[in-house]
Amino acid sequence: MEDRRQDSARQAALDYHEFPRPGKLEIRATKPMANGRDLARAYSPGVAEACLEIKADPATAARYTTKGNLVAVISNGTAVLGLGNIGALASKPVMEGKAVLFKKFANIDCFDIEVNEPDPVKLAEIVCALEPTFGAVNLEDIKAPDCFIVEQICRERMNIPVFHDDQHGTAIVVGAAATNALRIAGKRFEDIKIVSTGGGAAGIACLNMLLKLGVKRENVWLCDIHGLVHEDRDIDMNPQKAAYAQASDKRSLTEVIDGADLFLGLSGPGVLTPEMVGRMAPRPIIFALANPNPEIDPDAARAVAPDAIIATGRSDFPNQVNNVLCFPFIFRGALDVGATTINDEMKIACIEGIAALARATTAAEAAAAYRGETLTFGADYLIPKPFDPRLMGVVSSAVARAAMETGVATRPLDDMAAYKQKLDGSVFRSALIMRPVFEAAATATRRIVFAEGEDERVLRAANAMLEETTDVPILIGRPDVIATRAERAGLPIRPDVDFEIVNPENDPRYRDYWETYHGIMARRGVSPDIARAIMRTNTTAIGAVMVHRAEADSLICGTFGQYSWHLQYVRQILARDGLHPVGALSMIILEDGPLFIADTQCHNDPTPQQVMETVMGAARHVRRFGLTPKIALCSHSQFGNTDSYSGRKMRDALALLDAREPDFMYDGEMHVDAALDPELRERIFPTSRLQGVANVLVFAGTDAASGVRNALKMRAGGLEVGPILMGMGNRAHIVTPSITTRGLLNMSVLAGTPVTHYG
Repeated sequence: MEDRRQDSARQAALDYHEFPRPGKLEIRATKPMANGRDLARAYSPGVAEACLEIKADPATAARYTTKGNLVAVISNGTAVLGLGNIGALASKPVMEGKAVLFKKFANIDCFDIEVNEPDPVKLAEIVCALEPTFGAVNLEDIKAPDCFIVEQICRERMNIPVFHDDQHGTAIVVGAAATNALRIAGKRFEDIKIVSTGGGAAGIACLNMLLKLGVKRENVWLCDIHGLVHEDRDIDMNPQKAAYAQASDKRSLTEVIDGADLFLGLSGPGVLTPEMVGRMAPRPIIFALANPNPEIDPDAARAVAPDAIIATGRSDFPNQVNNVLCFPFIFRGALDVGATTINDEMKIACIEGIAALARATTAAEAAAAYRGETLTFGADYLIPKPFDPRLMGVVSSAVARAAMETGVATRPLDDMAAYKQKLDGSVFRSALIMRPVFEAAATATRRIVFAEGEDERVLRAANAMLEETTDVPILIGRPDVIATRAERAGLPIRPDVDFEIVNPENDPRYRDYWETYHGIMARRGVSPDIARAIMRTNTTAIGAVMVHRAEADSLICGTFGQYSWHLQYVRQILARDGLHPVGALSMIILEDGPLFIADTQCHNDPTPQQVMETVMGAARHVRRFGLTPKIALCSHSQFGNTDSYSGRKMRDALALLDAREPDFMYDGEMHVDAALDPELRERIFPTSRLQGVANVLVFAGTDAASGVRNALKMRAGGLEVGPILMGMGNRAHIVTPSITTRGLLNMSVLAGTPVTHYG
């Protein structure tokens, strides 16, 4: 059975690398190449202008080429993973994988370069000769002690960052994990005894980093396959090991383990025995990082020391020490300021950023990627997960600041806050487009009631509101359920302490609520008994009543259930004083910018009047994002060429709009391709009043609008903000069950923006 499972996993890994096309990388052009003009600019003669600019000022290469965002991942294949010296060619899948991680986590472009050169000096010369091409070099999987030689030569001769990730990446993540482990154990770097196994590049670099963090040299005991590294030893020694030689007559790991506070293993399986763990200091810290099998199984260690704090290199145990927490982000910060090197201050800034992030509330995106795991700071959560999207903003900005403060930045940044916002915006795709809305919302404090307050996404959104906005969340739900789920999610918020709770099962306002609802609905067939039942069971209705009674400023509902079901209660209770649902507007964030789609939810077959109201509402809401509305009325008919039902409807809506003389661009009826392609539209209808690419598509029915919305989300990688319920004066918004925590936060900020900010 186990053999079949391993065979299946092996074949799956091979298929992943082979299909649908070999390898894990491709090169894509970033500029158009559609005509002779593009060719003349990309190559001869236009390319000469960029060449001359760089010749006059080499620093401009970062402006006119990819150099400023290009990293070389270089290896000679002499120490690949746990596979050993398998050669340069066989190392290529690993180097491609490293390049993929750079792109995925930090949007850094990479070339993987595998070199058939075992001699470290010659390898260093090859690397140095590549400096004109790259903004930085990541050395990878080069055996010790050759890796020390290669890196030293390259750092001395090259004026760009050179970083051997096996050494320094491991050391940084170990440093972050140790920082938090000591905090939990109540110990300090300067007081602890460290016993380490493994005298290779990673082990030595980790010890060097721990010394920089405060560990005393005399408290470090290094062992390798030959036993303790001591002053009288001459077998398998090099200057890097010799720096940790102890003046001692002890010779083995078992002799030096007594009283150790931290065991650091970068060696092989079974090196640390349970008996040795029993002789370590109280609350021992065990970093058993050998892969694939650690120096001791965590369960075996805990059987002897139940309070041990344990990290491994494996993903199936807590606290995986993974270099991906470090290298994408330290390179991102270094590249963005044009650093000439990666120095100790930048590495320590990286450590501090990673460690601090683990102590903060877990990101919803990381929780979703690691569903079922407890991601609350503690002995089983010392360092954040690689898919925590905050890593780039926190770590890269800290690295960039350290580079500037230490004088190695050739392109220092003027505004670090803006830089961090830019980094966050590249991860949270809605961040930049939502910035004007966040700024407007900050001018007032509004109370936002969430109908589905027990949903973990809502709890995380409420926590984010308290951290990032001035708005006040109100949650409808059972207090004990909310408290349990918040604690399970690792959130610090608690009911009736950090936010108000409305308990449908037992709330002192219950009578006021059902009487209010009955007063509104008494002549629409709702008896007192029905009103009482609804105010016990229908959280959307409860939230709407709260807004009606001015106990909340806006309602957010819809994380489960049908949109139309929620809409009927919003209409019943809140559609008064001239307010009525006009339409649902969804913003879809695509690679080339946002595209708004309406009406996706409210009117299955809107009248021309309702289409006109949708267009007017969409224009107002698009302006909330700091954008100029350009609205296309979309139909199967195009400028009257088909006498279709939708075409007639959109032409009638156009006439109603013309009568109002609105102050924004709009036109129709037209096909979607004409709306999005100005050149096509110019050929078909040269007198169109719409200029440029439309950023709002209004459809003649929800089938078309919702279909386009879902297609853009599922096949074009679009990220939705919304749907925004237009026409209700910002008193209610109905989301959809697919919404994320970030989406709920965005909606809460939209709901938290005073109506005066957008008309």
